[in-house]
Amino acid sequence: MKGPRRYWVLLLVLACVQGAWVRPAVAHEAHGASRASSSHAPATGRTIGIKLLDAPETRRADPRAQAYIVDHVAPGSVVERRVEVTNESSTPMHVNVYAAAAAIAKGTFAFAPGRTPDELTGWTSLDTTDLELAASGSARVRATIRVPRDAAAGERYGVIWAQTGTPEDRSHTVTILGRVGVRMYIDVGPGGEPPSEFRIEELHAARARDGRGEVRARVRNTGGRALDLVGALSLSGGPGGLRAGPFPARTGTTLAPGDVAEVVVPLDARLPDGPWTAALTLRSGLVEHGTRATVTFPATPGGAGAVAASVVREQGFSTPVVAGFSALVLAALGLLRSTLLRRRR
Repeated sequence: MKGPRRYWVLLLVLACVQGAWVRPAVAHEAHGASRASSSHAPATGRTIGIKLLDAPETRRADPRAQAYIVDHVAPGSVVERRVEVTNESSTPMHVNVYAAAAAIAKGTFAFAPGRTPDELTGWTSLDTTDLELAASGSARVRATIRVPRDAAAGERYGVIWAQTGTPEDRSHTVTILGRVGVRMYIDVGPGGEPPSEFRIEELHAARARDGRGEVRARVRNTGGRALDLVGALSLSGGPGGLRAGPFPARTGTTLAPGDVAEVVVPLDARLPDGPWTAALTLRSGLVEHGTRATVTFPATPGGAGAVAASVVREQGFSTPVVAGFSALVLAALGLLRSTLLRRRR
């Protein structure tokens, strides 16, 4: 009985390694006139969805590449991707598809207004820009990015948008538009891809104005590619031995190379002040780092709490390490299969 149990443990470890717990969201917004909100649904209730259908073979393990167009190419290269646009409402809908500019500013991926162009959108063409979707219907659009041979090195950003809305008429003086999109991160340069890497520099506790505790991490992008940070925080060793979490980090933190920003983890207002042992894990794509600190939350809203140790321990896997670890697991599976076959014989 001991042998088979060890085999099941190995299979369980493999499942944990291969499972991707990061699921980046698509870009989305809705707006009427000049005002914008975070919802992708127009006020009429008519909604649309969009998703990326394919990714490079070399990025199959990268969760970011499953949701966004992420690539590193040499000047003169051609990148092709397909997206699927879905009418999620019960009525037919006309949808416009186009590429528009984006940038990374103050720790966020910022969408340019309307159809604002940039260098990347000038390289991008779509095989169709107008879709007539039946109720609950969908259609596929192919995007082709042709990088000029004289393109300068560096990373460019943009979004492929699917947009619908209610046109202005006698009863509506404001046009209400909603759009969802797939982000583009295209890095241009000779040779191999610049590494993706970050460092957690600082961890501290605070209490928001609504009374909820929160943990804030100062993160620096030390690599050569943009990062979309996600993660979770667990608390242990609290008053009376209490444990809490994991609490997901607030989404939306994007760092360009060299940028520094805070990642915020909102907590429950009912948590005691502490002290607690806070364990934070952050990830972008295949790069993951963790850190621990002893924190105490302030008693009053808007205040900062005590931190006994800013970064007690940091660990992480960069892309090459993850790839090597996956190869090791596959080798272990091959050994397991051979052992089982010998036992059957």
